[in-house]
Amino acid sequence: MSLSPIAAFARAHDPDRFLAALFAPPERREAIFTLIAFNHELARAREAASNPIAALIRLQWWRDALEEARAGKQARRHEVAAPLHAALTAGSLDPAALGAMIDAREAEAEEAGIPTEADFVAWLRGTAGGFAYAAGLALGGSVADAEKLRALGAAYGLAGVLRSVAAHAAQGRCLLPADRLAAAGLNAEAVISAPTTPALAALCAEMAAEGVEALRIAPRDVSKALVAPALLAVLAGRDLRRLAEGKVVPMPRGVADRVAVIWAGWRGVRL
Repeated sequence: MSLSPIAAFARAHDPDRFLAALFAPPERREAIFTLIAFNHELARAREAASNPIAALIRLQWWRDALEEARAGKQARRHEVAAPLHAALTAGSLDPAALGAMIDAREAEAEEAGIPTEADFVAWLRGTAGGFAYAAGLALGGSVADAEKLRALGAAYGLAGVLRSVAAHAAQGRCLLPADRLAAAGLNAEAVISAPTTPALAALCAEMAAEGVEALRIAPRDVSKALVAPALLAVLAGRDLRRLAEGKVVPMPRGVADRVAVIWAGWRGVRL
């Protein structure tokens, strides 16, 4: 399959979302690939920055890029900013939804981390959930349709955080909420220094089990046109069940995970 540069970028940096995007209507796929690339750039803002202030500056760069597109100014010379500008100019992506995705990422730049579980849930709904919401709008869904997708996206985000605890620790970061850590006798510093303790494993399994239950009751009756972002719930469910059982999520993904997404994509409406 011949891919555009932005589609190739999405496949290289976010294969899960890329696979799901293949089930979007052909005429809307490039917008979704662009959204995937934009989300990747936001996600790496803190990871690539040397300090929290630098992360906020990176986020502001993207906020400025959005405003310039809305104002009809020339696109920035950047492999993601240029196609993003084109998608915004064409009306293929909702600028307010993208701006909210930027705002949500600011929580990652807080030196104290994410303080409470309520803050953590809001962050998941704004980041991974915000991607799903923006994708729903890009696929022609109503605000109500897109809000259904937000919950499914947040579940995928939770699975991503829980399976990446050790990877985040290696970067000197911990994205688990401080109040849940404290209840388990932990703190961010302890997680960063020792991300494989029994207490941390038990907490991650507990949070994963809660995620499985939240996903079970989340609405999944989305139309065929909006199935692409909803397919992330398939991977979220598989990952959360593994994590709840204390198992490791294989990365890169195995054939079974990919087949599960493809099968659900073919079935369509009910995942």
